[in-house]
Amino acid sequence: MENFKKEDIIKLGISLLIVYIIALIGSFITYPEISTWYASLAKPSWTPAGWVFPIVWNILYILISIGLFFVWKDGIKDKKVKIALYVFAVQLGLNLLWSIVFFGFHSLNGGLGIIILLWLFILLNIIVFYRVYKLAGIILIPYIIWVTIAMYLNYTVYILNF
Repeated sequence: MENFKKEDIIKLGISLLIVYIIALIGSFITYPEISTWYASLAKPSWTPAGWVFPIVWNILYILISIGLFFVWKDGIKDKKVKIALYVFAVQLGLNLLWSIVFFGFHSLNGGLGIIILLWLFILLNIIVFYRVYKLAGIILIPYIIWVTIAMYLNYTVYILNF
């Protein structure tokens, strides 16, 4: 980060914009279902309080955006960077797809399948980001931890409502 340039502010802004556009689309699908369909489902006693989710996701989306910026900052000519950006795009797409399948289609088992794929791609994302810029991979660790919790919650909700 010692060579931070004015152009980097634009790349950071675009990184935030990309991630938050996906987040916004997901929230348009998710939010209306929280007080209706999702509220009607049996959930485990350890389910986080509703107010926790937007706080955690906003922190994670900021970290995800910063990770993207770190990898993209010096351009996309390097093959490792291109691969990292492709993996990033897939995991971000899976993040959105989970909201569509779980909340939009009310598919507990479909959501479970998607979140397992998401978890695998986040792990791959951490690895390929780390190879480009170590901190970019490291700051995605809270993301995989949260998605691990979400995956177990998705599984438990599926079992309880089967």
